[in-house]
Amino acid sequence: MKKTISAILALGILLTLLGCTPDDEKVIECQDDTQQEENVVDTCDPLDIYPPTYRKPVIYLYPEEETMISVKLDFCGKLTHTYPLYNNGWSVTASPDGTLTDEAGREYYCLFWEGEADTEYDMTQGFVVPGEDTVDFLEDALAKLGLTDKEANEFIIYWAPQMENNKFNIISFQTTAYTESAKLKVDPEPDTVIRVFMAWKALEEPVSIDLQVLTAPERVGFTLVEWGGSEIK
Repeated sequence: MKKTISAILALGILLTLLGCTPDDEKVIECQDDTQQEENVVDTCDPLDIYPPTYRKPVIYLYPEEETMISVKLDFCGKLTHTYPLYNNGWSVTASPDGTLTDEAGREYYCLFWEGEADTEYDMTQGFVVPGEDTVDFLEDALAKLGLTDKEANEFIIYWAPQMENNKFNIISFQTTAYTESAKLKVDPEPDTVIRVFMAWKALEEPVSIDLQVLTAPERVGFTLVEWGGSEIK
């Protein structure tokens, strides 16, 4: 019996010296691929996850006479919604009053699109507007930018509910920062193009910003009008 106990003790000492342990006590030091992937820290730019959204750009077409018109959008981003469906472009018959008719005979009052892109908006000039003054401000600004009352009404109906309950909003109407990222190719080419795109951000306190000068071309001949916007978060 003593010999048996001595043999067991000797075997235990030998295993310890060799650095071995029984199979059910082995320490696994590596991680499988799933564990490694779960522990990876995502260091990508937030804009890659939540890129700025181009909200409700709508395009109106006002030819001088009923005209077949093709509109193509060269957008530096991803289109998320279009109506009518953008299938490598829109092709419609436009009337002077702005009514658009597709090949199937369905009528529309505008061409609609939305999308996402990593655009850096130019906020060096603009306006800081109390939320409660949003409607008055937009009525005045959109008139200066060349929108008709009907077009301005549609703009305000869409945007004012999102802005008027904020304490303040910083508002800047974009020029090349927008038009270079969302180029339009129209055939036949319009005589007058008015593109109004508002970038804005809610504020708790007012800030100082250089005032923006708002102007618009005179509507002459075949006129294209577009408006849209983007909230900066």
